[in-house]
Amino acid sequence: MPFQSRPSAGPEIERTLPRDTRPTLAILLGGMDGAPSEALMRRALEAAALDASEVALASGAFHAVLLLADRAPGVAAPAGVEVIVDGMGDPEGEAFHFGHTLRRLVRSRGIEALAYLGAGSGGLLGEEDYQALVLPLIPEARRCVTNNRFSADLFALRPASLLSLLDPAPEKDNAVPRRLREEHGIEVIELPRTLATQFNMDTPNDLVALALSGRAGPRLRAVIAPLTGGDAPDPGVERVRAAARHLIDRTSEVLVAGRVSSRTWQYLETEAASRIRLLAEERGMQAAGTDVAGTARSMLGALIAEAGAPRAFGSLLPELARAAFLDIRPALVHLGIQPSRADRFAADLGRVEEIEDARLREIVAAANTSPIPVVLGGHSLVGGCLELLNQWAWDEHDGLLG
Repeated sequence: MPFQSRPSAGPEIERTLPRDTRPTLAILLGGMDGAPSEALMRRALEAAALDASEVALASGAFHAVLLLADRAPGVAAPAGVEVIVDGMGDPEGEAFHFGHTLRRLVRSRGIEALAYLGAGSGGLLGEEDYQALVLPLIPEARRCVTNNRFSADLFALRPASLLSLLDPAPEKDNAVPRRLREEHGIEVIELPRTLATQFNMDTPNDLVALALSGRAGPRLRAVIAPLTGGDAPDPGVERVRAAARHLIDRTSEVLVAGRVSSRTWQYLETEAASRIRLLAEERGMQAAGTDVAGTARSMLGALIAEAGAPRAFGSLLPELARAAFLDIRPALVHLGIQPSRADRFAADLGRVEEIEDARLREIVAAANTSPIPVVLGGHSLVGGCLELLNQWAWDEHDGLLG
């Protein structure tokens, strides 16, 4: 069955899906805490999950909305949203496993149709996006609807028992739609690829982009506002601002490197004023498992390995561009660097003093002292973040910011 694309839905949901046939939405929140940057992400993910649950509930697209968390959120959930604390654990003490958690939920609640959302994946979704996600799940369907057929951040299934077909059970969300189609011939429908459906909040630079753009729900805005406010500007945030301003400078050239999608490239071609130098590599790295296996190869990583970080960031990159947005994760795999999450987050914010891994610390120090503003991050930096930052730069230029 070929992949399909379906436009967003409006009131049609009322005619197509009786309320008792609509899926149950499960939002997963957990596993994030520790260093200051991780604690910030935890607060942000809690806020984003609660904002998303409120919008999802208002959409009328779901039979029920559940928030599965490893501990209770710091603020109350919206009325009508059920919070299941420790819902990600196992009565027999098993460590968290994505596929096993969802399977247990389906069995224990007798769920016929299931929608899944990671805590960081719903930050920009509107009511119409949730309706579009569930509309194809008519009672007689055997379908999966997703935001990305190759590397999913959210999906919906009917019947929910389709999850039990996957053996071994999926450890992450990314490959669920692809495996259902390739291993069992299940029809997969992909939502239109928009900023809302593709944005996934999983590093601190995502928070910076959201804070600058103002595109966040009320709870999340309250958490991230200090990043861009106050009397003492954060150097990492200032680098993001400086690099973003180059996007709207017709005389400038910006390097964008990493797991860049064709959609991001098309967006920059039409919405950014600067010339764009693009290096797209290792798309689907997580879904393919080449990050864990250590087999991902990166031209940026090869450059750093050959020239050394000080020369790569101090002289070579400045010859290519006047600003750079680098998804550094493929390069780190190429270099054999396996930093902790706390180190990765500190690197994204340019906080050298918080990084324990000596090799990563050298890379970040070199990026910080580059003659051009260099922003490091993950996959989302060269995706939705660029759209948010480009729009912020235009709004600042046009005097539209408060």
